[in-house]
Parts: sequence; C-alpha cells; structure tokens
Amino acid sequence: MQGLSDDYTKRIQRRERLVLFILAAVQFTTIVDFMIVMPLGPQLMRTLNIGTAEFGLIVSSYTFAAGFSGLLASAVVDRFARRSTFMVLYAGFLLGTLLCAIAPSYFTLVAARTATGIFGGILGGMAMTIVGDVFPEERRGRATGALMTGFALASVAGVPLGLFLGNNFGWHVPFIALVIAGVPLLVLTPYAMPPLNEHLGKVHSHPIRSIIETFSFANHLNAFALTVALMMGSFSVFPYVSAFFVANVGMTEQQLPVIYIVGGALTLVASPIVGKLTDQYGKLTIYRIIAPMSGVLLLAITHLPRVHVAIAVCVFGALMVTNVGRMIAAMAMITGSVEPHRRGGFLSANAAVQHMACGVASYLGGVMITQTADNRIEHFGHVGWMAALFTMATLWLAGRVRLAENSPITAQSISLAAAAEAAVDASEPIAIAADQD
Repeated sequence: MQGLSDDYTKRIQRRERLVLFILAAVQFTTIVDFMIVMPLGPQLMRTLNIGTAEFGLIVSSYTFAAGFSGLLASAVVDRFARRSTFMVLYAGFLLGTLLCAIAPSYFTLVAARTATGIFGGILGGMAMTIVGDVFPEERRGRATGALMTGFALASVAGVPLGLFLGNNFGWHVPFIALVIAGVPLLVLTPYAMPPLNEHLGKVHSHPIRSIIETFSFANHLNAFALTVALMMGSFSVFPYVSAFFVANVGMTEQQLPVIYIVGGALTLVASPIVGKLTDQYGKLTIYRIIAPMSGVLLLAITHLPRVHVAIAVCVFGALMVTNVGRMIAAMAMITGSVEPHRRGGFLSANAAVQHMACGVASYLGGVMITQTADNRIEHFGHVGWMAALFTMATLWLAGRVRLAENSPITAQSISLAAAAEAAVDASEPIAIAADQD
C-alpha cells in the first residue's frame, strides 16, 4: 500500500509540474509580446512613418484594453471551467498576436494590439487563479515563484531574441515567432491540465452585481490597495531606467541589453528560492524582509551618478531580484485572500487594477521627469522617493490582507486525474480528462 501511495503522490506531482510549465510558458509569451514593442519603437516609427505620440498609443492600447477587459471578466469568469477559459483566452491572444504580425498599417496595428490586450490582460489573472486552485496554501509560494520564471526568461532570452529577429528580419517577425511558440502550448493544455471546474454549481450573481460585490469586500479592497501600491512603487521608475542610464549614468544603447540579461538571469535563480522561503517562513514575513530592500534600491538607482557599467548592472540586477521577490510573496498572499468560488473574478479584477495602476504610475513618472538641453534627465530622484514611499506603505497594506481559505478547491480534480492514470493505459487518461470538461 505504501508503494501505491508513493506512486500516486508522484503522479500528482508530475501533473502539477506540467501545469506549472504550461502556465510559465504562457506567461513567457505574453510578457515578451508586451515588452517587445518598446525596443522595436525606432523601427516602428520609421517604417510606419509615425511620431512618438502615435507610438505611445501602440503601447498604451494594450494596457488600456487589458484593464478594461479584466474588469469585465471579473463579472463572469467564475461561471466557466478554468481550463476552458484559459484556452479561449490564450487562443484569442495568439490570434491577436498574429494580427499584429500581418498588420499592414499603423491603425490596423493599434487595433491588433487592442485585441491582443483584451485577451492577454486577463491571462495573467487566470494563471494565478489556476495556481490558487491547484496548489494548497503551504505550497503556493513555491508555485508562484516558479510561475515568475516566465518573467525572468522573457528578460533574459525573449526580449533580446525578439529584438534580434526584429532588427534583422523586420518588426513583424517577432510576433510570428510568438505565435509559432504558443500554438503547441495551446494544443498541450487539454491533455495536461485538469478541467478545474469544482467551483461551478455555485449560485452566481448578475454580472453587474458581481463586479459590485468584488469591490465591496474589505479584504478584496485591501488586496487591491496592495496591488496599486506595488505598481506605483515600480512602474513609476522602471520605464525610465534605460533612458536614465544612457543620459546620466554613461551607458551606451548597445550596452543596455546587458542589464536586462543579467537582471533576468539573477531573477531566474532567485524566484524559486524566494518562493520556497515564503512557504517555509511565511509570505508576510518574507515580504517584509524583501520590500524595504527594494525601497532602498529604488532610491539608489534613481540617484545613481556616472559610474562604471558593472556597478549600474549590479544595482539594476539587485532591484529586479527584490522587485520580483516582493511580487512573489505579495501575489501568493493576494491569491489566498479570496474564497475559491470568487477567485477567478477577483484575480481578473486585480489584473485590471494592476494594469491601470501601471499606466498611472508610468504617467506620473513621466510628468515628474524633465530633460535638459543636453538630454540629461532631471528629477528622477524625486520619482525614486515617491516609489520608495509607496513601497514602504505596502509593509502596512500587506499586513491587512487576510487569508480566506487553507486548501485548494481542485485537490479532487488532481486526484481524479492521477487515479485515472493509475487505472488505465497511457492514452486513456487524455480522453477521460477531455470528457470531464
């Protein structure tokens, strides 16, 4: 019996790892899709014959669409099985990315970016919903850390590779590559992921009432406030680091990819470690250790004088590690702050809040920064102080987020899938999982 139990446990763990792989890989493609537009800016402005304002609309159209769709999704997303919802969203995202690849003009590209944002903006919240459903509270931090590797790999490999393809073969090619990489993940999902439908059968409110309810619970509002403060403490600074490093610190544009590669590599190593520590010592404890470090580094990077490239790379790398580290602990707390049957709608709303806060933060940072006649950036230090204050405020806000439940709702789903695998041959569990949806 012990051997059977061990085999049963191993099957569950294999299924969990496969689910995490799919989620992290999807995160990778969505993050690269969002980030790659910015370094392709000069080429897009040249080939489409547009100015900086028009290019800004290409970037912001994704964010605004993501925020709007996330808010709408929060009203209805819990009415459907997680796997089905995830697949529809990812299929829509890939279609939008394909439309970006074949867009012949500026206006069609803006429309394609809007379509991509409608689906891509909800995917992040749905990925965290699935993590919350599949993994119990005591292992959710580690799972969140593994999910964050998608961000790290996007910085290390995705953006540099996409930029290489764009510079050498045209701006359309990176989007084509993302579609080619994403289709196998979409095909694999129904075979690897359980239906995740145990939250169904609950009585759901009218969609408008669902939105009102999502923003009525005190614990939800505490989590949203934490999300807003987190974004204000990072996206007011990060969009302008590259320009600051070139104009004030003394780096060349050719050296800029190094900071993202090194920062992403460090994050790739640190993310699973931080995830493990949050499970071992508590999410709030780890958060309150990492967040002050992030605040200090925000001040350091925004006040950095003209230094050697290696010093700038180290400061930026340390900031990326602490920023992702605090996000791992914070998102694990936020995911656990909502009842399972409300989790999809809540995290969709949280994704909408996150996107909108990012837009506000980057706008405020841009308003506070000025540029001199010799292209030096001034008042970036003021932005750093604002970001650091928001970061320190999260120490109090994080303590107000309460755990809503202690066990995942899909333990039964994972167990049934593992039991099916133990009872039949290798091909039959796929059909069983498909029939359960």
